[in-house]
Amino acid sequence: MRTTLRISRAAAVFTAVGALALTGCSDDGGGKDKPDKGSGSGKQSSSVALPKLDGEKLSVAAVWTGAEQANFVKVLKEFENRTGAKVTFVPAQDPIVNFLGTKIAGGQPPDVAMIPQVGAIQQAAQKKWAKPVGPEAKAQLAKNYSKVWQDLGAVDGTQYGVYFKAANKSLIWYNAKAFENAGAAEPKTWKDFLKTAETVSASGVTPVSVGGADGWTLTDWFENIYLSQAGPEKYDQLAQHKIKWTDPSVKAALTTLAELFGKPSLIAGGADGALQTEFPASVTQTFTGGDQPKAAMVFEGDFVGVNIAQTKAKIGTDAKVFPFPAVGAESPVVTGGDAAVALKDGKGAQALLTWLASTDAAQIMAEQGGFISPNKGLDATAYPNEVQRTMAKALVAAGDSVRFDMSDQAPQSFGGTPGKGEWKTLQDFLKNPKDIAGTQAKLESDAAKAYKS
Repeated sequence: MRTTLRISRAAAVFTAVGALALTGCSDDGGGKDKPDKGSGSGKQSSSVALPKLDGEKLSVAAVWTGAEQANFVKVLKEFENRTGAKVTFVPAQDPIVNFLGTKIAGGQPPDVAMIPQVGAIQQAAQKKWAKPVGPEAKAQLAKNYSKVWQDLGAVDGTQYGVYFKAANKSLIWYNAKAFENAGAAEPKTWKDFLKTAETVSASGVTPVSVGGADGWTLTDWFENIYLSQAGPEKYDQLAQHKIKWTDPSVKAALTTLAELFGKPSLIAGGADGALQTEFPASVTQTFTGGDQPKAAMVFEGDFVGVNIAQTKAKIGTDAKVFPFPAVGAESPVVTGGDAAVALKDGKGAQALLTWLASTDAAQIMAEQGGFISPNKGLDATAYPNEVQRTMAKALVAAGDSVRFDMSDQAPQSFGGTPGKGEWKTLQDFLKNPKDIAGTQAKLESDAAKAYKS
């Protein structure tokens, strides 16, 4: 789930809904809040025509597991019902480009792969694995997606990807009881965030949980700070390696991040503990232990709700959220997505892309919870609670003013591989946040190699 975009006017949209969105939400996203009168049921008439594919066998690969996989299989089942095809879900592993390369080398590529990085889509196109999107799927994209989402799935002007899923990764979730006991309030700026952390710490609870064992969470910390502090133009330049990682703007962002990482007392388990904490545990340890959890806050996206559901905490009462604090003029909103890419020629694979670009497919997934769609044709009442409805509306309202996750735009060897590149260097930075120059030099060295290859 390493996905990220920036909504430039999100501060106006999202800040206003931060606390409001969570009022009265279900604890697991499974039960629906009743929509306002006159808003409709969320049900929609069929939005897409599909061919008959009786007897055809297709496969879809994705790194999704658990509830996310189960919910997606429901989307595939409806495709089967409408076309007569038989679709098999193929569990994939990160990095997905390596997984797909092995499958292709063995002569058994899936018909469609759900690819979570822009850089990986570009690699699949360059390697001639990816097949261009056909006219029916393009028509659905033109009807249901903002231009930015179409462009994110294109390489050199050719459409390859259909973005099925998005995620908002600019949220700080917090243990409401721990905040109440500490007398802490939701901060709006980075300076206030650090003050809030100190207030919580003084109450006897460690303020921040960091899932440092998963390097992608650390890239998200950096990207939110960089985006808010340096601004979208610099963000675009760094994402494309048009400026170097030794640029002063990177130094400024790392210096800001070190204001947190450089104080081990503010992080659950200190740096060593954080580096041994995987993302799911970083969430659950924030919402277990009653009013004495291992940490009071955890940073990550809307998908955190899935992990909170594994605890007894209820979203909206025990678990609340506020937007990532503004470092610069406004709070950042970073999100990303998973795109469907055809790896085989043929009517079946193209029909799957067409289906996944439709509002019908998006509605099935949205109704299950734990999912946000970039499909602007989807009625927001399809989402099971006000949290997700609000996040989805903000995403769609942003239109073309978005920026995709920086690490997911990079070549996978730099921005998306465990134990290497940006993931590893930021883990080293968490351990030694004083070495800003060394961190910049290593990031630049690894980036230069990756963008050249």
